[in-house]
Amino acid sequence: MATKHEQILQHIDRLPIGSKISVRQIAKDLDVSEGTAYRAIKEAETQGYVSTIERVGTVRIEKKQKENIERLTFAEVVNIVDGHVQAGREGLHKTLNKFVIGAMQLEAMMRYIDAGSLLIVGNRYQAHKIALQQGAAVLITGGFDTSEEIKQLADRLALPIISSSYDSFTVASMINRAIYDRLIKKEIVMVEDILKPLAETPVLLTSDSVAKWHQYTELYQDTRFPVVDEQMRLIGIVTSKDIIGHEETATIDKVMTKNPITTSPRVSVASSAHTMVWEGIELLPVVDNHRKLVGVLSRNDVLKALQFTAKQPQMSETFPNLIMSHFREERQADEMVYLGDVSPQMTNHLGTIASGIMTTVMVEAACNLLRHHRRGDMVPENITVYFLKPVQMESHIEVKPRLLDISRRFGKVEVSVFHGEQLVGQAMITAQIIER
Repeated sequence: MATKHEQILQHIDRLPIGSKISVRQIAKDLDVSEGTAYRAIKEAETQGYVSTIERVGTVRIEKKQKENIERLTFAEVVNIVDGHVQAGREGLHKTLNKFVIGAMQLEAMMRYIDAGSLLIVGNRYQAHKIALQQGAAVLITGGFDTSEEIKQLADRLALPIISSSYDSFTVASMINRAIYDRLIKKEIVMVEDILKPLAETPVLLTSDSVAKWHQYTELYQDTRFPVVDEQMRLIGIVTSKDIIGHEETATIDKVMTKNPITTSPRVSVASSAHTMVWEGIELLPVVDNHRKLVGVLSRNDVLKALQFTAKQPQMSETFPNLIMSHFREERQADEMVYLGDVSPQMTNHLGTIASGIMTTVMVEAACNLLRHHRRGDMVPENITVYFLKPVQMESHIEVKPRLLDISRRFGKVEVSVFHGEQLVGQAMITAQIIER
């Protein structure tokens, strides 16, 4: 039987897109405490199908699929730009396809606006009206208002009019940053994206016999199965190693491995791969916050996902990518060397290279060197760094990684950083290799 928390989540999931959600109403409808209702609403918000908007309230929104993660709902735009909704609240759950800055003549502007757009503009009432008529929402910058006629039109068409105190450039930058962050998330594959769901996962009950395990191995061509109780809570895991030496009449609860290592749906695949390699396990049960089984993750699933992400085009850059874009790779006498200048953004308040930036450069250089020897993802295990001399802004530095040892699972690299002839930093880095 589902817990009250799960019943609330199921209830919210069944609500129509755009429905208003209140703690008090949920508590009343499902006969639960307001505290229980609040916690469930917050989890629904974390899972991405509920959004809370200032001055509007909590709204049921469409949960974006991975391929559409770069698209924002108008509800999310309100939160990003610290705005408030003047009209068209019924359309907050809709997603925007693009945004247009209204910094041109009206006739020219309208060529770029179509249904699903967001027009970012100041107090130009005619532009507001025509944008709504063409199926676009409006974001008014500078804290300006619009006319009552236009507000009524927005309500009728269910297209939001949002007002923000920021100027057009700042608003566009904030929205662009939010989309950029989502593109980075798109590249990070999560366990929930690739797990084998519960409906496709064969499970054993604690009361089942070893004979049933033998039947399962023939039926599913596998030897590892999660063990659950009547409420589908994970109790253990059973493998061929556990079965050896036991009679077929023995029950699973007597032979299984109790309290197995698990993961959560919202953990990255890279992190789970690290756990599987480190612990030497082939099957990782995936559980929710109440330890109910959601599905399983196999080593094959992880390898396929890592191969898939390796083939994807890079759509955005993380901070390590941005830092390393300041360096070029050169080969000098059979050694890999990274050459670059210390830009102002890489310095601390004293005008010298920040310790975090220096560490990132050393780690990236070490991992790149290991990738030349082994295909796969590198996860730093241990880093010992010595900052020997401060490096001033606009100094030219050379980063020289040297391979000390490499095995199938681990690599050790020494990295030296030079400014001219002077050694200014050194590191010893050990990384785990997750093969693709």
